[in-house]
Amino acid sequence: MPVTSKSPRPVGRPPDAELQERRCAEILDAATAVFSENGFAAADVQEIANKTGVGKGTVYRYFPSKEELFLAAVDHGMRRLKSAVNAAIAGVEPPLERIAEGVRAYLAFFDEHPEIVELLIHERAHFRDRKKPTYFVHRDANMAPWQALFRELIQVGVVRDIPVERITEFVSDVVYGTMFTNYFSGRKATLSSQCDTILDMVFHGLLVGRETPSVE
Repeated sequence: MPVTSKSPRPVGRPPDAELQERRCAEILDAATAVFSENGFAAADVQEIANKTGVGKGTVYRYFPSKEELFLAAVDHGMRRLKSAVNAAIAGVEPPLERIAEGVRAYLAFFDEHPEIVELLIHERAHFRDRKKPTYFVHRDANMAPWQALFRELIQVGVVRDIPVERITEFVSDVVYGTMFTNYFSGRKATLSSQCDTILDMVFHGLLVGRETPSVE
């Protein structure tokens, strides 16, 4: 009787990529809450597992160490920021309006998610040896479209012909500082009003007329 080969027995169900992605996001959301409330040093991975509804071992299968989990949570927050800004500017074609919507979305995101501001603070406190904090890694990676926007405004004569890197760094520093001021001191004006003030100062400045006096 001929011997027929048998198919190998399945070892197990193939991983569900969608489930894994959802579980990863749930762990990172829980980690954001725990780390922001307790700080990096005092945070307990078991509490993160409890919040997610999984075992501690499951958390470590996704993130092998507490340090990796924390940094992934910060990265997760920055990706959420990018998504919020992109959603706000989607379909907005006029460059000046696009910039305005981007600034509003940025300030609104951190206003609605103060826990992510806390993560940025804790990262600076506990990971000072990092070459570049996560916030600035994402900022630099996402700057090209905004620089292209300002190049367009320079080409049509709306914005002064100065290096776009100088412009975007200045605007970025202004909104970054406003975000932290809002967090530490409490927002003194509506987000819309803050955005209008930032844009007014950026686009119109303080001086009347075109002559710029020398500063000695």
